Amino acid sequence: MGVYLSTPKTDKLSENGENDRLKFGLSSMQGWRASMEDAHSALLDLDSKTAFFGVFDGHGGRVVAKFCAKYLHSQVLKQGDAYSTGDLGSAVHRAFFRMDEMMRGQRGWRELSALGDKINKFSGMIEGLIWSPRGSDSNNQQDDWASEEGPHSDFTGPTCGSTACVALIRNNQLIVANAGDSRCVISRAGQAYNLSRDHKPELAAERERIMKAGGFIHMGRVNGSLNLSRAIGDVEFKQNKFLPPEKQIVTANPDINVVELCDEDDFVVVACDGIWDCMSSQQLVNFIHEHINKESSLSAVCEKVLDRCLAPSTITGEGCDNMTMILVQFKKPINQNKMSDVAEQSTSSADETEIQMLRTSVAEE
Repeated sequence: MGVYLSTPKTDKLSENGENDRLKFGLSSMQGWRASMEDAHSALLDLDSKTAFFGVFDGHGGRVVAKFCAKYLHSQVLKQGDAYSTGDLGSAVHRAFFRMDEMMRGQRGWRELSALGDKINKFSGMIEGLIWSPRGSDSNNQQDDWASEEGPHSDFTGPTCGSTACVALIRNNQLIVANAGDSRCVISRAGQAYNLSRDHKPELAAERERIMKAGGFIHMGRVNGSLNLSRAIGDVEFKQNKFLPPEKQIVTANPDINVVELCDEDDFVVVACDGIWDCMSSQQLVNFIHEHINKESSLSAVCEKVLDRCLAPSTITGEGCDNMTMILVQFKKPINQNKMSDVAEQSTSSADETEIQMLRTSVAEE
C-alpha cells in the first residue's frame, strides 16, 4: 500500500524508437501514488548489435530505481571477459550485484543524493516527474568507484530499494534478468510465456533463504515490511556479515533466462507490477494484439494499457500503483543463424503457460 492522491496523475512519459531489427514503445504514469518511484532504460544500441530494455520499480523512495536506470546498462558493458566473449547472462548477473556495491561509500552517497536532488529541490514544481537516462548523462563519469574519503565514507547503502527486470536482445538471442516482482513476458504465436519469476516471500526457495539468513515472513512480507524477496538496495536486509550477497535475507541475485527467438515471436513486454496486478500475462498479450495494428505507435498501445489498468478509485488498491511498460516488437524475419557468442539456448516448458527458466543465478541453490 502507499499514500494516495485525491485524484490520479494521468500525464504520461512516452517514447518510441526503432532500428532494422526492433521497434519499441514505452509509457510511464504516476497514477494514484503520491510520488513516482518507477524508472526505466530503453537503448537500441547498447552496442552495435545489442539492445537493452529495463524497468525499475522503486519502493521506500525513488533514488535506487533512478540509479539503476542510469548505471545498470553501462555496468553490463563493463563486465570484462563475460561481455566481450558474448556471455551476456553472466555480464548482467554481475551488473545487478555491482549496483549494490556502487551505492556504498562516499561516492555512492553523493550519487544518490544528486539523483534525489533533481526532484527534491524543485518538489513544488515537478513532483511526480518520471525519470529515464538521456544520452551521455548515463555514461559521463569514469568507472572508478573506489572508496573516497569524506563524511559519508562509511555509508552502507540506501534503505530504499528497487526491482530490476531487464531484457537484452542480441541478434536472435533474448537474455532476461530479473530481481523482484516486475516481469518480462514474450508473445509467441499469440501465446504468453513468462520469462521471469515474481520473487515473493511465500515461494519455497525464497522462504528458505530468508529463514536461513535470520529473517522472517509476517503477513506475506519480509520481516513484516517488504512484499518482495529480491531487490537492489534495501541494505537493512543485507547485513549478515557471515553470508555472501546471494544468501542475504533480501538479495539482488537475478534469475537469468536465455531464449532463442524464432519467427513465431511477436513482441516482448517488460513492465512493473502495477500492470501485472491488474492483468494476467495472457490478458495483456491479448490486449496488445487487439490494439497493436490500430494505434499509430507502440507507445500509444502502452498508454492504452495504462489507462485500462488505472483504477477508478483507491478502494481496492489494485490499479493504484505507479505504472511503467516497455513494448518491444520484432521485425520479421528474425535472424535464425546460430550465435556462437551465446552458449545457452532455450527449450520450451512442458507447462504451456511459461517458458522454462534455462538458467537461474549461478549462486542460487
